[in-house]
Amino acid sequence: MAESTAVVWDESLLSYDMGDHPMNPVRVELTMALARELGVLDRPGVRLVVPEPADDAALTRIHRPDYVRAVRLAPDDPFFRGWGLNTDDNPVFEGMHEAGARICGATLAAAEAVWSGAATRAVNVSGGLHHAMAARASGFCVYNDPAVAIARLLDLGAQRVAYVDIDVHHGDGVQAAFYDDARVLTVSLHESPLALFPGTGFPDESGGAGAEGTSVNVALPPGTDDSGWLRAFHAIVPSVLRAFSPQILVAQCGADAHRLDPLADLSLSVDGQRAAYIALRGLADELCDGRWVATGGGGYALVEVVPRAWTHLLAVATGEPLDPGTPTPPAWRRLAAARRPGADIPATLTDGVEPSVRRWEPGTTPDPIDKAILATRMAVFPLHGLDPHDARD
Repeated sequence: MAESTAVVWDESLLSYDMGDHPMNPVRVELTMALARELGVLDRPGVRLVVPEPADDAALTRIHRPDYVRAVRLAPDDPFFRGWGLNTDDNPVFEGMHEAGARICGATLAAAEAVWSGAATRAVNVSGGLHHAMAARASGFCVYNDPAVAIARLLDLGAQRVAYVDIDVHHGDGVQAAFYDDARVLTVSLHESPLALFPGTGFPDESGGAGAEGTSVNVALPPGTDDSGWLRAFHAIVPSVLRAFSPQILVAQCGADAHRLDPLADLSLSVDGQRAAYIALRGLADELCDGRWVATGGGGYALVEVVPRAWTHLLAVATGEPLDPGTPTPPAWRRLAAARRPGADIPATLTDGVEPSVRRWEPGTTPDPIDKAILATRMAVFPLHGLDPHDARD
């Protein structure tokens, strides 16, 4: 069968709206508008899929039933407290359960399309709500759509699911959901938990009993740029994925590692993020017969970064990567200016950076990024039969 991509999208996904809050759905609206203006959604083999909300059976594979009930009831009580809800990070809003369930349904639809063979790859840019726990909202996330989708893949018979999280924040909710499950490998590259929410994701968090080595955490120092981030990615991710031999790759592609993001301190460019998407697709092609499910995630430079980053993601998933020098269309710039008056509207898809990768070289005088790489390799490589000091791994 020819390669194809399912893009899961409906405007109802914009209803995950917390109001005056960093998690503004305009970033998703502008992403889809930019991708549409550039013809990405009209490429051969691209199929738009309108999702249905996840039902309680799907949600409660990850979340406790009493928590799901609380999410339903909380908007009716202005004084509601508990479950991580009605906080500054996780304000209650009308239709919260329905909005969260629809995002979960979108990622479920993406996973099911790829696992069934209906599509080679699938993307849900509205998803990636990776912080939600079994009985607690956290980090702007009410329900954990990547975890719900991975649980569905396991129920459908998958035996080895790899999850790679490149959001600037640790993918703690997905890790927690599968910490003791050897069928799921979770890999998270994030800013050091010593500096950033949620305060987890140290290298020694490496999997529970019977699942040792299936949680991989790369905690990078503040200020890490394209070169250092890509060095860490290539020094760790390909080796552990090859050792694990996944049947399908699920990726959370938060755009908040960008240097303009207001909530974090890494220094990637859109061009570096594009390189990461290309690398993820390459690993899916090499190891999973192309089976790749990608979601969005964090990203709070709503106009300047997220729409360009995720348009690159959609392009990589649907065919040829877009030329970084591609101008942003005038109609999109007008829409962006209308949605965010006063914002700095990007004129092209590039930050003018040519990402470079300096290979990790053990035995040289290490910088802080090399120390982070070695800490992760020392913690998990032996559990996969890999030599942490061998640069070929």
